[in-house]
Amino acid sequence: MKKISTLLVAAALGTTSVSLAQQDPQFTQFMNCKQAYNPAYVGTSGSICFDGLYRQQWVSFPGAPSTGYFGFNMPIGNFGLGATVIYDKIGFQNNISARLAGAYHIHIGATGILSVGLDLGLFQSKLNGNYIAPQTLNDPTIPNNPYNNTTGQGTNSPNLNKAAFDLGGGLYYTIPNKLYIGISSTHLSAPDLNGATGNSSGSNPGYKLTYGVARHYYIMAGYTFNLRNGEDQLQPNILVKTDAASTQLDVNLTYMYRKMIGLGLSYRLQDAIAPMLVYKAPFGLRISYSYDITTSKIKGYSSGTHEISLGYCMKPKDKSKKQSHWNTRYFAE
Repeated sequence: MKKISTLLVAAALGTTSVSLAQQDPQFTQFMNCKQAYNPAYVGTSGSICFDGLYRQQWVSFPGAPSTGYFGFNMPIGNFGLGATVIYDKIGFQNNISARLAGAYHIHIGATGILSVGLDLGLFQSKLNGNYIAPQTLNDPTIPNNPYNNTTGQGTNSPNLNKAAFDLGGGLYYTIPNKLYIGISSTHLSAPDLNGATGNSSGSNPGYKLTYGVARHYYIMAGYTFNLRNGEDQLQPNILVKTDAASTQLDVNLTYMYRKMIGLGLSYRLQDAIAPMLVYKAPFGLRISYSYDITTSKIKGYSSGTHEISLGYCMKPKDKSKKQSHWNTRYFAE
């Protein structure tokens, strides 16, 4: 099993030049972490919000992906500010993304908001060769497979632990609590992360490892239907994501009873079906849990995927000055 998972990651990495399809982590609860995809989202809710999410993919599969997300955003006048940190691990590869986001809000009509946003920060990727299974020690196509002079096994492939400038941008239109639609891109700078060159010695191969970060493009949309005079809600959501090499579609439908208890179902094309439970407290706390039932060929090796998210939003304090006036006709005699 360990060899299978190793080869799965190694096959995705390629040989000397590495460029992964869909490098960004995926989230079943994408509607709860819009900021991870689109910086123009920040501040559009009109609240100060904190969001956290943890995803454990393909439970019981060695080297399976695990992902953590944290986001913060708030409005400041006609602007929005935010920050995100995303940690993603799969097999022997660790990626960390840390970005600051800013957005400008244009008010359209009585309730609509068109937002233009940018985020910038760092993207770091690290490959750890200690994960390589013993059966593959002589495979020169696997990055960071260390050569042992005593046993004569392995290669001199270099370590990779590099960070690069990262840039993203997007447009986002919303009528709060009614609809949203956004288009965005991450990794606009498309950096190449270069590892140190391996040193060849006789039959001991060495090569230069390059990890190319691809641009990713996203389209997201959602709508809220009010039912039973607004007591209940039906919320469809959709996310399309592509890196121009492969495209993935996520759809979700969630029913909220009294805007407090929700039951949802998500579907990721040719990958998984995911039931979801949601609880929203009156004081701004949200707790969501989803479980991906794998439908792809990997279902025979895993026990599905767990994902849990927490969110808390609060309205900023009203700092507008209150004015009072005296009128002599109200004076007591």
